[in-house]
Parts: sequence; C-alpha cells; structure tokens
Amino acid sequence: MMLVRTQPDSTSTRTGPQTVNEVMEVAGPQVCDDMTVEVALAVMAGARTDRLLVCDEHGLCTGLVTRAQLIAVRDGGAYSDRIRLRAVPGDRGFFTSPLTTTAEAERAMRHRRLDVLPVIDEQGSALGVLDLTR
Repeated sequence: MMLVRTQPDSTSTRTGPQTVNEVMEVAGPQVCDDMTVEVALAVMAGARTDRLLVCDEHGLCTGLVTRAQLIAVRDGGAYSDRIRLRAVPGDRGFFTSPLTTTAEAERAMRHRRLDVLPVIDEQGSALGVLDLTR
C-alpha cells in the first residue's frame, strides 16, 4: 500500500480548498475483495455507480475497481464466474490522506494517470474518493 501524503506547501497562494478532506466525495459502495466480478457488476448497477471501493476481510481498503475493468475481465477469454475482485488486474495500493493538499494529490494522480483515488484514514479505512473527472 502506498499512501500519497505530503506536507502542505507554505508558499501556496491558492484561495480554493486546501486539503483532500475538503473536496473528497463520500466513499460510496464498498465491497469485499472475495466478491465475484458478476456480483460486483450487479452491485454497481444497483447503486448506479461506475466504481466500487474494495476492502479486505478486515475492512481495510485495498483499492478501487471500475465498471470498465470488470467488463474487460468478464469479456476476456479466460473468464470464469468464479473470478474474485482480488484477481482483477489494476492499479491497486495507491491512496491519499484527507490531510494531503489537493494540489499534491492531483499531481500524484496525473503522474499515475488516475482519475479517482481512494481517501483513507490512518488505519486504512476508506473515507471517500478524490475524483478529478468532476
């Protein structure tokens, strides 16, 4: 797990939100990593969302999956209805703290080519998401 967190820039003259905590969205649906791809797609449809936060058996956030990732797995040649979310390839393990400056989090997201980044607390529980597309 890599937590994106930096110290605030004391020379910043921004007038907008200073921390991720001020601009993050509510976490939304969270599912366990042992859920199957088909069930996860059904949860997404029911929740009318295109992403799910994924947690381990202890409730700690392990990443985020998108509808596009799940559809790619489902449409793949090696698909089985037993494939679990933990087996879905993707960019896992990148998170940010609610105390990170928005500018620093956005720079890290652009560098990693991420549109959405989970926001977690010190214990690893999901608090929300930072979404650059909104």
